Amino acid sequence: MTPPPSGPVCTGASKAATGVAAAPAGRAALAAGYPSFATYVRARGPVLLRTARSLTANPFDAEDLLQTALTKTFVAWERIEDHRALDGYVRRALLNTRTSQWRKRKVDEFACDELPESAGLPQADPAEQQGLHDAMWRAVMKLPDRQRAMVVLRYYEDLSEAQTAEVLGVSIGTVKSAVSRALGKLREDPELAPVR
Repeated sequence: MTPPPSGPVCTGASKAATGVAAAPAGRAALAAGYPSFATYVRARGPVLLRTARSLTANPFDAEDLLQTALTKTFVAWERIEDHRALDGYVRRALLNTRTSQWRKRKVDEFACDELPESAGLPQADPAEQQGLHDAMWRAVMKLPDRQRAMVVLRYYEDLSEAQTAEVLGVSIGTVKSAVSRALGKLREDPELAPVR
């Protein structure tokens, strides 16, 4: 196994994408406004993190998920010819990585008498909007994995049905029917009764 590089990964990506011997993909990146991997991550990181958080309930898992997807993007940086499609590439990497995690999931949680670190848990925000937001996320997290991914891409990422189908590699009809079933489940969720 090779040791990890000593020094920042993004610096290497910057040199690879903008160096003298850059491949045509590097020039395409310059034209698209992302002269380096580091520039891309700085510009799009918050949006991509929001997508990752939509795919998992734990914010720390979301950060790990995004890091893995960005690592895959960094490795493929020179091969990606159209850097305008980088968000789609990263989203696809997020979904593929999350799907792999679902398939290999193992139970490593156990019940205990006392909650660990109960004093350090944040208090719930009493504001009505925060309560509604929380109720909506709980309802979304109850959806099956595939439906949740489609709802997140369709409504939280504001992708069209065609774009969602392309990212997931399914037909538009599959997206329409799965999103319709997901919305039906959300309408029936008792926690969302006050919204109706």
